[in-house]
Amino acid sequence: MLDLGSGTAVVYRRGERRRVPLGRGADLVLSGRTAAWRNVSLGETGARLLLDEKATAADERRFQLSAAAYLCGQHVAALLDRYEVNCVFDVGANAGQYGRQLRRLGYSGRIVSFEPTAEAFAKLQKAAEEDPDWWVHQVGLGREDATRSIHVGWNTMNSLLPPSDYGKDRYKRFAKTRTEDIEIRRLDGMMDKALAGITDPRPYLKMDTQGYDLEVFAGAGERVPEFVGMQSEVATLRLYEGSPRMGEAIAVYEESGFEITGMYPVSREAATGRVVEFDCVMVRAAAVPASE
Repeated sequence: MLDLGSGTAVVYRRGERRRVPLGRGADLVLSGRTAAWRNVSLGETGARLLLDEKATAADERRFQLSAAAYLCGQHVAALLDRYEVNCVFDVGANAGQYGRQLRRLGYSGRIVSFEPTAEAFAKLQKAAEEDPDWWVHQVGLGREDATRSIHVGWNTMNSLLPPSDYGKDRYKRFAKTRTEDIEIRRLDGMMDKALAGITDPRPYLKMDTQGYDLEVFAGAGERVPEFVGMQSEVATLRLYEGSPRMGEAIAVYEESGFEITGMYPVSREAATGRVVEFDCVMVRAAAVPASE
């Protein structure tokens, strides 16, 4: 066991480790060849970035996307804390990746996840089974209660919408598909049960439904103002037929009182560098608690 101070330690079984101070009480534990790593200061934050310049130069796109995913998670965690969020609606939960990330980043409030497809829901159930404040529902959310067919077999890209011509060209997985019947519910009809037992609910809405986020949002109806923040995957290039482009989606969210706090690339074209999708994080500024 290597004691890193401040109640933190690393336990390992074998192999040589080196402890590298990064300043302000932080240390990095290294194993293996690190001579090529560069230590980069991140402004005046006290944080530092360690990178292998040869590796990042070889795949700048992947490096940028990984960095954006990390920064998005950190930003959302900080917002949940700042806005005193006590219930996260995780719509399009897939196998529970978002919920697990929230827990890793320190969020301890309620999570209510929605995933309609059978295979992904089984994994979601397992991810949440030992977490009593992580609730899961095998339904999709939309503009109206209905039974619909969803395209499955596309891993994290299962969608109620068919792929666009651009989507077919970009993702070979769209060439093969099958459908599964699922139940769709309106969000406003699920909220009372989801928020039961929470004093002064301060919910946050996360949507990742492969082109269907505006339909989910419409299903919140008159209860949209209850959400103190939200995030939506918005597309600059249309992957699914009938899905909104980024400008259309953001205009709807802004009209409902939300304002952007962060935009993080989710995918981009290797050949052109164009961003395909962003994670758009937004808040209702008037909902921020007063500083003590």
